Amino acid sequence: MLGHKLQVVVRETDLGIMLSSDTKSVEQCMCAANRANRALGMIKRTIRNKEPKIMVKLYKAIVRPHLEYCVSAWNPHYSKEKELLERVQRRFTKMVNGHLPYTERLKRLQLWSLE
Repeated sequence: MLGHKLQVVVRETDLGIMLSSDTKSVEQCMCAANRANRALGMIKRTIRNKEPKIMVKLYKAIVRPHLEYCVSAWNPHYSKEKELLERVQRRFTKMVNGHLPYTERLKRLQLWSLE
C-alpha cells in the first residue's frame, strides 16, 4: 500500500473482541469463559449468604456480561464453543440449586439458556 508492505496479522483484539484470520471465535469463547469463571469464583469465595435471589443478581451483574459481551459480533456457532459458555452457567446454577437437573435449576432461578 503506497510502497509499504502490509503486516500479516493472525489475530487482532479490538474493544475486547478477538478477531482471528480464520474468523473462528474459539479464542474469544475461551477468553470469555475464563473471565466469567474467575468472576464466579470470586463470588463463591466472598459471598457467605448464598440465597438464590442474591446470587442471581450477582450473577447477572458480574458474570453474565462476560459471557454476552458483543456476542452478536463474535457469535459462537460451533456446539463446542456454546457448551464452553454454557458450562459457566451450569456451574453457577449448581452453586445455588445443585441437586436438581439443569433445566429445572434454570426455571427456579428464572434464567434462560445462553444459546
